[in-house]
Amino acid sequence: MARLSMREFARIVRRVIDRLPPELHEQMENVVVDVAKAPSRKLLRESGLTDAEIDAGDSVYGLFIPMPMPLTDGFDFFDQPHRILIFRDPLQEDFPDPQQLRIEIRKTVLHELAHHFGWEDSDLQRFDDHPNPFADDLDDADDPPDSAAPRDPRFPE
Repeated sequence: MARLSMREFARIVRRVIDRLPPELHEQMENVVVDVAKAPSRKLLRESGLTDAEIDAGDSVYGLFIPMPMPLTDGFDFFDQPHRILIFRDPLQEDFPDPQQLRIEIRKTVLHELAHHFGWEDSDLQRFDDHPNPFADDLDDADDPPDSAAPRDPRFPE
């Protein structure tokens, strides 16, 4: 498979965000979504990986980074600025099939955005474990965007 340039990768990430429902966009004004080639060793350690896991090649596809703010009255977690990083290289390495890569990029963006809305990794397990939790095709711009939101695993369908 031809590897994505950073520009192509960023365009896919941007498209995932653009297709979110307007109600979510209104609640994302304090979120910056960036793309990067790969996480640094320091970021991997901060995400909970051990040196042995990092040396074995373990990585992360994305990170939600809440910006530390002083604890003062009038501030709450959802008003503080947050940063999301989506990493190209680990995704490309683990998903060489172009279709599956696009699905995994989308899953990663939504997973990290879910953290902004207060979801924990345990809440997202069913979503993460599904090979393709989307009913629509990322390439089909006519599909309704509301299917892009992660389903709450605490409530059966």
